[in-house]
Amino acid sequence: MKYYSTNKKAPIATLEKAVVKGLAEDRGLYMPERIKTLDSKFFDEMPEMTFQEIALTVADAFFGEDVEPEALKRIVYDTLQFDCPLVKVTDNIYSLELFHGPTLAFKDVGARFMARLLQYFIKERREERGVRRDINVLVATSGDTGSAVANGFLGVDGINVYVLYPKGKVSRIQESQFTTLGKNITAIEVDGVFDDCQTLVKNAFMDEELNKHMRLTSANSINVARFLPQAFYYFYAVAQLGKGARPVICVPSGNFGNICAALFGAKMGMPVRRFIAANNANDIVYKYLQTGKYEPKPSIQTLANAMDVGDPSNFARILDLFQNDYSAISGHISGATYSDEQIRNIMRECYKENGYILDPHGACGYQALKEQLQPGEVGVFCETAHPAKFKEKVDEILSIDVEIPERLAAFMKGTKKSVPMSKEFKDFKAFLMK
Repeated sequence: MKYYSTNKKAPIATLEKAVVKGLAEDRGLYMPERIKTLDSKFFDEMPEMTFQEIALTVADAFFGEDVEPEALKRIVYDTLQFDCPLVKVTDNIYSLELFHGPTLAFKDVGARFMARLLQYFIKERREERGVRRDINVLVATSGDTGSAVANGFLGVDGINVYVLYPKGKVSRIQESQFTTLGKNITAIEVDGVFDDCQTLVKNAFMDEELNKHMRLTSANSINVARFLPQAFYYFYAVAQLGKGARPVICVPSGNFGNICAALFGAKMGMPVRRFIAANNANDIVYKYLQTGKYEPKPSIQTLANAMDVGDPSNFARILDLFQNDYSAISGHISGATYSDEQIRNIMRECYKENGYILDPHGACGYQALKEQLQPGEVGVFCETAHPAKFKEKVDEILSIDVEIPERLAAFMKGTKKSVPMSKEFKDFKAFLMK
């Protein structure tokens, strides 16, 4: 499978180059040259298959031409050492709980898959050339990406990870998951917002001197090996609903990699009625869906901080997927946007009516389904992180004491180790060059 850039000005790439480089030379995002339609027999049999079996079939469609079958099976089965169960919240609304992985967030799937695929390519090339040259992973995070990537890559031979996060704008629990690890993980505390962190990462990829000095890649959802595997759990959600299910899928959206993976699943034949992108007050894509005009702006800090993105990178992939056809995009995706006060009320109402604890991000997805589902339709929303990751907020809003899972509590006992950094690229470059 070959990969092209959304900007159409970079050379065609192999999967290995797309994964190792992360971003194309023209600053575009890599896209597979074709999307395979899966056999109808697979969809008939899917409800009887395990999560790993379903994921391997989907992975083979994307990566099977470039990764040995047994190696791909190992990567998929090792990635998915946890479940992503569908939990009924109301008569026609289900929560796809994506927080049962090591860092209790949906990004565990993509981060673990990418770490293992990257290690596969490193090992293959080392055996081929007999030369060791480490890969340096740069990742910007507004919350959960950093912890998922850091833990997915922790201790992986030949890979160093640099996590850039905005100072004072991620929860204490989230911060503890990537600042206490040490080993091959370096946390960088940027004096700015998430968009500043993402700009530093993108500028690093474009800097010729820096790229001659060290091998760089990204583990943000701009990387094809991070966002594509997220399609796995949408197929699994449909399978859990049973034969003949065709749900409305609602995805709380920040950088739009997660809903992009779901759209790829639909292009592969996954039965789904339509999609809803649920936003917090950062409503850039919501406004595009209303007007056809895409107007990025600085992000606003909100209660649902992992969605605080003012210029979502993966929207370029969605535009490309639909050939920049606004009517096609708005025909497949509707939008929703919620203020912090609305999110608080949604969380309270859902807990009171259903006894279900939503995190601030899942709250946006749940409410969008409540408002937009038509009679007879079934909806699935992504509960993207465990409520305990936002314990202070959730406890205050719901007047409860959310229990912290043991594996999350373990992170909080560690000592914070981070490097303070300005938002100026020259400072970040100087740090990396040293």
